[in-house]
Amino acid sequence: MSPEAFAHVSNLVIPTATVIYALAMMSHALEWAMGRAVTSTVTTAAEVKAVALVGATEAGAGVVPAAAAPSAGSGSSGSVAAGSRSERAEAASRVGLLLTWLAFLLHLTGVLTRGLAAERVPWGNMYEFTITSSLAVAAVYLLFVHRYKLQWLGLGVTLFVAAVLGLATLALYTPAGPLVPALHSYWLVIHVSAAAISGGAFTIGGLVSILYLVKSRAERRVLTGGTMSASLRRLPSAESMDGTAYKVLAFAFPLWTFGVLVAGPIWAEYAWGRYWGWDPKEVWSLVTWVVYAAYLHARATAGWRGRRAATIAIVGWFVFIFNFVGVNLLVSGLHSYAGV
Repeated sequence: MSPEAFAHVSNLVIPTATVIYALAMMSHALEWAMGRAVTSTVTTAAEVKAVALVGATEAGAGVVPAAAAPSAGSGSSGSVAAGSRSERAEAASRVGLLLTWLAFLLHLTGVLTRGLAAERVPWGNMYEFTITSSLAVAAVYLLFVHRYKLQWLGLGVTLFVAAVLGLATLALYTPAGPLVPALHSYWLVIHVSAAAISGGAFTIGGLVSILYLVKSRAERRVLTGGTMSASLRRLPSAESMDGTAYKVLAFAFPLWTFGVLVAGPIWAEYAWGRYWGWDPKEVWSLVTWVVYAAYLHARATAGWRGRRAATIAIVGWFVFIFNFVGVNLLVSGLHSYAGV
């Protein structure tokens, strides 16, 4: 196939992947709607008991309040109806995951054919950075979805990826073309691939941390006699989400360190004759590193968990997003080759 044919395939496949991500998002939204019906019909005293047990243990009491004990009986007809709705919710979840896999494969095809059309790695402008980085978000999610049981994050991930791909297609598209001289290096592959994968993991960690804050607040409300919404009951425990965010970010941090603070300066010396020049992109990449280093250090040495750690993780994610979007679009510097 000719480069023009590859470009045509890429331009067709990327919007198609966007639509399928949107369908996956709708399937996950349906899963949550059905799940709300389940948790609204069936008593969730056992879940409340588990939350109360965690709270009591943290408080040093180690006793579950009597009010949190499960009720003795429940109607059989209600259980049958809830079971049917639960099966439908699980079916919607599986469909959403399958659609996400299909969209991911099309997305991957679109990125690869874009590279074949340009006859280089597809990371030469903002459009290409965006479609590649959003591919990394989907890849990290699919990599960890079964290991850490992350299907509950499917709605947020597919919404994010569909929105980013849609924005790239409508506002950032640039025809495939040659690289600027500074990008003619094999360090482009090393530097950008490590940054994209770690950025995908930062995004997953940020989404999990945001949901952690929402869930932990609901759990504290239950401990003081309040109620938890049906939607939030479908999320894992706040403690579980806190651990998941830590594992994902611990995976991302070494990649970011190597790709940005090791490979980046080596490439800068090759391209511009200096390892570090306080270019805006370099500065914000360092700030991103410092924030995530603080997150991991605080957990490892000060024992920070929960809300404080999640807050740092969310700050780190927003710093990363500004580094990726704001610096490229708003600040001039040696990295200003976004091509938008």
